[in-house]
Amino acid sequence: MLTREAHNKALVHACADRINAQDLDGALTFFGPNHVEHSAFTGTLSGVAAVRAFYGVLLAGFPDAQTTILDTIAEGDKVVVRASTEGTHTGLFLGIPPTGKHARWSFIDIYRIVDGKIVERWDEMDQMRLMQQLGLVPPPRQTG
Repeated sequence: MLTREAHNKALVHACADRINAQDLDGALTFFGPNHVEHSAFTGTLSGVAAVRAFYGVLLAGFPDAQTTILDTIAEGDKVVVRASTEGTHTGLFLGIPPTGKHARWSFIDIYRIVDGKIVERWDEMDQMRLMQQLGLVPPPRQTG
């Protein structure tokens, strides 16, 4: 029998697999109806529509986006994932016209799970690295 933490980790991984398969409707089944999304992309929103908005923005800009989970830590009702996403910027993303550039960025998400559903998620991503790769922000100056 799986521990609660192991079950929660498996749930988060299964959700990520659905998103990588471009199955957004399937991924949404992992979220509770009163889900709260805390995101750099969308701000704080509530409901499954918030999840659809977050991934809609991402997949509109990077239709080939693929996420690789690097670490997963679980304790109690929370799962923390350190991961990276990469894809080619071929669509409108946060008002930014397509650049055609391939980008890879890292993020850390914290999921809160209740009764087998993700009810809250906090997203922290390396937005600066992404903007640099898209050519919107200059890279840091090299010294020495």
